[in-house]
Amino acid sequence: MINDIHKDAQARMSKSIEALRHTLVKVRTGRASPALVEHIKVNYYGSEVPLSQVASVSVADARSLVITPWEKQIVGAVEKAILGSDLGLTPNTAGTVIRLNLPALTEERRKELSKVVHGEGEDTKVAIRNIRRDANHQVKELLKDKQVTEDEASRSEADIQKLTDKAIKDVDDVVRAKEQELMAV
Repeated sequence: MINDIHKDAQARMSKSIEALRHTLVKVRTGRASPALVEHIKVNYYGSEVPLSQVASVSVADARSLVITPWEKQIVGAVEKAILGSDLGLTPNTAGTVIRLNLPALTEERRKELSKVVHGEGEDTKVAIRNIRRDANHQVKELLKDKQVTEDEASRSEADIQKLTDKAIKDVDDVVRAKEQELMAV
């Protein structure tokens, strides 16, 4: 029973860290990445679909992306979706190819993005602590129902704390790596 609680807590903490990684991919750094535009939704024959389902996205060089829609008539819709996104980029269209030039980040913008990264990291840490609280609560319920001894319960809480400490260290590592990527010129 206690092992199930530990496995569940560890799995949920791992999912939180993966969610953080996924979120941080969308934070723009100095170099171009197809992940920057993956979340953009394009109006394709009346339904909203991810950009990756209507066009190929490739990196032309360190500061530009090339988007090639698979159908010529969808070029306008892709442009409109990029302009309406939260990226603040202006697409340049040449026939059926859309080019996105990413301007260099200013020092001020890098610091703003660093704060965003730290905020996401703190949100993930809060989620991990909530998972710890839930796991400890489940152990206390088992103790209250006399299904485990007090020694087992205290050992279990110590193990859960070790899992939490490791997960929080992983979050710090992910945030630090993203921050270094942001500050690299």
